[in-house]
Amino acid sequence: MEELSSTKHWFALYTKPRSEFKAEKQLKVVEVKNYLPTITRLKQWSDRKKKVTKPLLSGYIFIFVNEAERLISIEQQAIVRCLFDAGRPARIPEWQIENLRKLLETNQDLLIHNGIVTGAKVIIKSGPLEGVIGTVVEGGTGKSISVSIDLLNRSVIARLTDDCSLEVVREPSV
Repeated sequence: MEELSSTKHWFALYTKPRSEFKAEKQLKVVEVKNYLPTITRLKQWSDRKKKVTKPLLSGYIFIFVNEAERLISIEQQAIVRCLFDAGRPARIPEWQIENLRKLLETNQDLLIHNGIVTGAKVIIKSGPLEGVIGTVVEGGTGKSISVSIDLLNRSVIARLTDDCSLEVVREPSV
């Protein structure tokens, strides 16, 4: 019976507005493994500048859990619900979470794109983003790569440097 399985999978939880950090704390208290991708930006006010850390994908936090832990997670006060697909809790492929982690580790200039960017699936063979699998986006400023979390209909886009080489691939199987 898969419902009681101890097999863990990645899921996306929708949080209350501006409650991603609260959700992260609440999940840590109940010992649920979670991932809240964040980005730090320099914000300028009229009288000062300050580095501000905010969630990369506002309104979402990811959890790596079995079914029992998923049920505990959705009971937390800052969590609204788990995302579903075809009537079942939607699993996010681990490679998509790993790609997001790799992209954030590079400190590239990132843009958030709401919607899945169409184009060729590629793996970066060299350069600072080596090993990242994503979608190529052609823009006015040159080539960029989009790493998507399909379930959320969100993509993170990084500009590629001239030293990056790409190879077209098929989407990895789950």
